[in-house]
Amino acid sequence: MIKRIWHGCTRPEDADTYEALLREEILPGIADRGIQGYLGIELLRRRLPDEVEFVTIMTFDSMDAVARFAGPDPGAAYVPPKARALLARFDERPGHFEVRPV
Repeated sequence: MIKRIWHGCTRPEDADTYEALLREEILPGIADRGIQGYLGIELLRRRLPDEVEFVTIMTFDSMDAVARFAGPDPGAAYVPPKARALLARFDERPGHFEVRPV
């Protein structure tokens, strides 16, 4: 199992708009693609002194599934233009972690 972890930050005044975009358009759009091996996504949010940080943790059954999601460069971030317009900064390359049993 693979966890794909990505970070992005907005200005405080853009945070609610960005979260709504994620919930109403981007995340449902990913789910609607029916990507084989995509197991879901978690959304985290926290207020920092000068910005709001968002973290997405996507779960895939393999790196092959990540490639089916991300395309020819599975290490590249997926950040649609509407999201880029609201983000102050973001990871260009999310981290990919193998889930290890404990």
